[in-house]
Amino acid sequence: MLARLMGLIAVTGSVALDTIMPFAGRFADHILIDQTHILNVSFLVDRPQTRHGGTAANISYTLALLGERPILCAAVGNDFGDYGAALQSAGVDISHALVRDDVGTAAAYITTDVDDNQITAFFPGAMAHAADVDLTALSGIEHVVVSPDAPDGMARHVLQAAEIGAKLVFAPAQQLSAMSDDILNAGLDAAWLIVGNDYEFEVIHRRTGRDVEALAADGTLVARTRGGQGSELRVGGVVHDIPVAAATSLVDPTGAGDAYVAGLLAGLRRGRPPDVAGRMGALAATWVVEVSGPQGHGYTADQFDARYAAAFGDALD
Repeated sequence: MLARLMGLIAVTGSVALDTIMPFAGRFADHILIDQTHILNVSFLVDRPQTRHGGTAANISYTLALLGERPILCAAVGNDFGDYGAALQSAGVDISHALVRDDVGTAAAYITTDVDDNQITAFFPGAMAHAADVDLTALSGIEHVVVSPDAPDGMARHVLQAAEIGAKLVFAPAQQLSAMSDDILNAGLDAAWLIVGNDYEFEVIHRRTGRDVEALAADGTLVARTRGGQGSELRVGGVVHDIPVAAATSLVDPTGAGDAYVAGLLAGLRRGRPPDVAGRMGALAATWVVEVSGPQGHGYTADQFDARYAAAFGDALD
């Protein structure tokens, strides 16, 4: 599966300890849409478990599984020791992580219903210092991933990607609501690849007036994910429809979008055709939803290749 390696990947975003709480019902059955101004609901959850997570760590983990050597460029806390060792063991370069001794690593509390809808509360912790992570101290960077992070950190890293001449992968996701219009537009304007789901692109459209067609009009690659309906990748005016890879089970969707970013980027870096790179993203995401937690999965290159052929009917040469 592996071809020649290009330059390095700097991955920015959150590193977090995720407490995942499955809810055996549907949020929609308990929330009265016309009464959200006085919302007061409670959900009984099953089997709360704390897992390694955070967008930068999740993306880096899957990139490492796919044979890359990503550099984790994120702010972490004084409790990062075991987590960092696990990432390093998986093949992630953690030498550029900014360790804050005065605060803990970020924490997310995620409740997921049976339709894979999620409600998340997030404590930033060390992530609040993400702007102190300096990408210009690195050399040989080919791609910079800017994923959900402290807004000032995202703003700085968008600018630094241009400063060091790297291709920007912009996946703002959950932080769309926290970033200013100036930061959002700067990321969209500078991006080589933009990744988001249907909801996120609708938010972008309403805030900037630019839909996926407009975003892709200047040659930017645009990947829009649609959950169980697959995804689409717009490249040079061509729309590639990407199917999902069938899952053996649906356990937890947390981190699937991060794995999609990693699989897609790994495929594009190796010169795969866009539809093949998109399928690599889809398969990487499927591996995540079959287990609890965004880093609970693992595979070898041969296992990924074999499953790709079984899922899509073509060998991944």
